[in-house]
Amino acid sequence: MATASLASTPVAVARRLSRGAAIMALAGIGFVGYGLLFLVQNFTGFLELGISHAEVDVGRADIQRFSPSLYHYVSHLHIALAGFIAATGVAVAALAWFGVRRGQLWAWVTAVVVPVVALGVALPAHYPWHLDTLGHLGLIYADTVLFCVGAVLAAAGLRASRGPVWRPGGGSSNAGVR
Repeated sequence: MATASLASTPVAVARRLSRGAAIMALAGIGFVGYGLLFLVQNFTGFLELGISHAEVDVGRADIQRFSPSLYHYVSHLHIALAGFIAATGVAVAALAWFGVRRGQLWAWVTAVVVPVVALGVALPAHYPWHLDTLGHLGLIYADTVLFCVGAVLAAAGLRASRGPVWRPGGGSSNAGVR
């Protein structure tokens, strides 16, 4: 007679799913925080967090003197990007907390795709111009690692909660697809 392991009990599966979703939501809140830091930096230091004269040879005053309209243009980009970063965090946190935690696969997929698309578009541009400093990207990297831990934990809970799946030709599999 086979016995189920403790890790596959409904309570353990629900706990794994709930913890994973909570970690994903926490990382989403981290994205919101990063967006707020980005916004504050626009009005205090102007150059982005972790970017110094080592990466960019001019500062706020230099840009304003050179071209006030360029300064305002860059500032408006910072403000818009801060909003999009924060909005991404709100979406991820809400999807994780209200969908993933309830075992909804579509919410997990969407919560994972949103930051993957955002980071997949944003990060590559940092490397050719050496804007990939730890001070600049470190918080996003740390938050992304936290998010990935939560996503993997939640995925394991989602997969285990799906139970055996019927397959054409006989047999079943615990593939997590219905």
